[in-house]
Amino acid sequence: MSVSIRLSDSEMAAIKDYAAAYGMTVSECIRKAILEQIETEYDIEAYKEAMKEYKANPKTYTHDEVKRLLEID
Repeated sequence: MSVSIRLSDSEMAAIKDYAAAYGMTVSECIRKAILEQIETEYDIEAYKEAMKEYKANPKTYTHDEVKRLLEID
């Protein structure tokens, strides 16, 4: 599948320079940037949910307690 986006000349030049500096094609660079942004958004939502759960029940465990609970040696 292909997608078209409109970029100014200066935006395209910046993307080309960045991609070249990291040994990527423009397509790889754009794909990577978008997927990293999506991952960041998911991480932020997971953090918010974890903080919500923690605030509702702020119990924490040490490593040793977790090992005992999970019966890990």
